[in-house]
Amino acid sequence: MKLHEYQSKLIFSKYGIPIPKGRVAATAEAARQIAQELGGRAVIKAQVLVGGRGKAGGIKVAKDPNDAEQLATQILSMEIKGLPVRKVLVDEAASIETEIYLGITNDRAARRPVMMASAAGGVDIEEVARETPEKIIKVHIDPLLGLRDYQTRDIAAGIDLPRELWRDFNAIALALWKAYSENDATLAEINPLIINKEKKLVALDGKMLIDDNAMFRHADLAELRDIDEEAPAETEARKYGLSYIKLDGTIGCMVNGAGLAMTSMDVIKLFGGEPANFLDIGGGAGADKVAAAMKIILTDPNVKAVLFNIFGGITRCDEVAKGILVAMDEVKPKVPMVVRLVGTNAEEGRKLLENAHMITAETLADAAQKAVKAATK
Repeated sequence: MKLHEYQSKLIFSKYGIPIPKGRVAATAEAARQIAQELGGRAVIKAQVLVGGRGKAGGIKVAKDPNDAEQLATQILSMEIKGLPVRKVLVDEAASIETEIYLGITNDRAARRPVMMASAAGGVDIEEVARETPEKIIKVHIDPLLGLRDYQTRDIAAGIDLPRELWRDFNAIALALWKAYSENDATLAEINPLIINKEKKLVALDGKMLIDDNAMFRHADLAELRDIDEEAPAETEARKYGLSYIKLDGTIGCMVNGAGLAMTSMDVIKLFGGEPANFLDIGGGAGADKVAAAMKIILTDPNVKAVLFNIFGGITRCDEVAKGILVAMDEVKPKVPMVVRLVGTNAEEGRKLLENAHMITAETLADAAQKAVKAATK
């Protein structure tokens, strides 16, 4: 789950990370009032869950409250990368001397979190990694020991941070680690972390991604989810406990198991097709869940065929087949359906589907080829 900048920075502030004064506004009038409270000069920042806001004109500096109102009016009427701007963050204007990048994410290869820092803050860290990777300092964090003081000193030295700021930097780095770990984040970053003219470190911008699998532990964070900026199909899928991600292809995929779903998508591409989605219905899915998944897949107008790839382990294949038929009767799809069943009672399941005039297959390769052919008719 992505958090907006203002949400991420509020979490950071709870852990003691210094952030600028400011509040979020949904109207231009509210933006003017906030700017007036801040002393006049303020930064108006679009709150959308995509990067590149500055380049798109979604971040502007206002010289006074009236200017803040005019700029907020402009920004609130914008769309950035297809997402409408519904809120703006009005922050006090900062006096920037130096910009630093500081972030934590998961390093899957190392199987532990990694803290990254760079003196080249204020720009996309991916761009720095691609063009000047030597400017990024990395330290891996043992999840049992946590971030250690000597590691933050190594980072501070590596980015040539002035020695008098090492103590403050240590406090911010440790607070960022605490925010990351206690909230089950997969990313927590400050970009930029600035040194202002008063020689203080301030988190000017913030970003957090929360692991969806851990949301049951964070009811307070679940309330922060912005469903207005999510694909409606993904919001609907979450209601039924389905893992769904929309893609750009023409072959809808309904699979039980994330690994099997990824394999199915790869095999579709191998035979010249393009998957329209990732969808994992999980083990033991009943007819109601299958019907919900079919409805979600078929909301995509690009879908020309649907591939079921079901492994009957927890649930017998004949029971899965009955569930598919019930769902078919409810949804009444108008595109071809290709079903591959394997596992307990797979033959009985296939017979039920064949009697209903559905396209069946015994192997994934055969199913993928049939789906690709059906989608191109």
